[in-house]
Amino acid sequence: MKKLPLGIQNFKEIAMGDYVYVDKTQHIYNLINGAKNYFLSRPRRFGKSLLLDTIGEAFGGEKELFRGLWIYDSDYAFERHPVIRLDMSNIPNETSEILKSSLLDELNTRVQREELNIGGTEPAVVFKRIIEKLHGKYGQRVVVLIDEYDKPIWDHIDDIETAEANRKVLRGFYGILKSMDPYLRFTFLTGVSKFTKTSVFSDLNNLVDITMAGKFTNICGINALELGKYFSEHIESIKALKNSKDSDSVLSEILSWYDGYSWDGENRVINPFSLLNFFEQEKFESFWYSSGTPKFMIDLIKKKPESFLALRNLKLTERVLDTFDIQKIELEPLLFQAGYLTVKETMQTRGAPIYLLGIPNFEVRDAFNMQLLSAMTESGDVRTEQSKIEIGEALQSGDLRKMLDILRGLFASIPYQLHVSTEAYYHSIFYAAMTILGFDMDVEVSTSKGRVDAVLELEDKVYVMEFKYQSCPAHALAEEKQKLFTAALREGMDQIRDIGYHKKYISSGKTIYLAAFAFLGRDDIELKAEVF
Repeated sequence: MKKLPLGIQNFKEIAMGDYVYVDKTQHIYNLINGAKNYFLSRPRRFGKSLLLDTIGEAFGGEKELFRGLWIYDSDYAFERHPVIRLDMSNIPNETSEILKSSLLDELNTRVQREELNIGGTEPAVVFKRIIEKLHGKYGQRVVVLIDEYDKPIWDHIDDIETAEANRKVLRGFYGILKSMDPYLRFTFLTGVSKFTKTSVFSDLNNLVDITMAGKFTNICGINALELGKYFSEHIESIKALKNSKDSDSVLSEILSWYDGYSWDGENRVINPFSLLNFFEQEKFESFWYSSGTPKFMIDLIKKKPESFLALRNLKLTERVLDTFDIQKIELEPLLFQAGYLTVKETMQTRGAPIYLLGIPNFEVRDAFNMQLLSAMTESGDVRTEQSKIEIGEALQSGDLRKMLDILRGLFASIPYQLHVSTEAYYHSIFYAAMTILGFDMDVEVSTSKGRVDAVLELEDKVYVMEFKYQSCPAHALAEEKQKLFTAALREGMDQIRDIGYHKKYISSGKTIYLAAFAFLGRDDIELKAEVF
């Protein structure tokens, strides 16, 4: 059984060390023989670093490393070129001055190794001179590969001043590449975000962006066919561990947990980091998600909870998905570029295609909603997990009163400074709780008579729900609160009946629950339910 290349981003080590390698060299061949300057955006831990290292070895003329791979038997000549490889994730960037100094140190390391005679104190100037000198020394045009180009910005996305200062440094640094075109054979930059349209690359406007290109959607990640081809022995090992006789059931479970990433709505891939960790630890877990989630992303949703409800079946154009302005961060493109949303379907129009976005798989859905619920209520992960189990049991048994008690406990844990007095806030928290339970809940369901807030369909039950928020004075008496509750619950139940969404389930044989929730404050919640 081949070894798993966990944490290894060095192609030579993988090729010589009997590790599993999913052959992406046909894609590399197509890149090398296509355009000259490329850009690719993919979420973190998605194989970008290994891709660039493999390209570097191909341009380094190391043909024997590729024996047995597609490109080895192709007509690619493996001509040797000088390769400049920069990994921006290893460049300190606490301030713009530190970033400049660190870039200079990195470049001077190459200067010393190549014994080049270069002076200068500006990174962009030294970078330019290195390219010129390497071209002269080897008589071949230079290959430039830059990994995680946006890391110095991402690291400070919640500190606009530092992020902007670092952006200016990077703009000048990357900008020299266009003027070096006669000396360059190939340029490839990768990162998480698409700052290409927002001035980081304004001076480097000759990059071909292959992020959403269908023919390159599988250039990083592992598709279902590759999973079966390259990991068959590891799948058999998992099958034996589970005492399963059916490989297809094991594959199906792996795909439901980790598959689903797409940039064209047709070709789907698995996050390699999660897959390798799954095979290594032999258990399903949220490996990619637990490796780090930006706090500011959760904070954005907390500030505008209604945005969370709009993430289901979200439709956007590529122009919007390209948008990433550090002065005005929009949640939707941020979530897409970071890997929390992916393309579920591409709808062709007379103009630009429209992309239907959704959460890629169970790993992301479960962990993201768990963290969001924990953050919005500040109830802690343990209490959140307990609530998850208890709400599931209440819904399965049809005990809405029990669920109400659990919800009161959750909402009571919302700190006063986090509390938002809007219906959308409560709706968002409720939706997060339902989603982490694994229930496929429809929200903002439209009908000819209006919209119902939420519909939850189980195997033998259907819950049609409406949420109402009433502003209530802080020191209101019980009698006053009761009047507000009564009015809100009546309004909610009347709205459910008027919309009549429940009627479509009458012939299903399922028990239909009509449930109106009224919120006056953090733990001031009441419920009116009817069985139809």
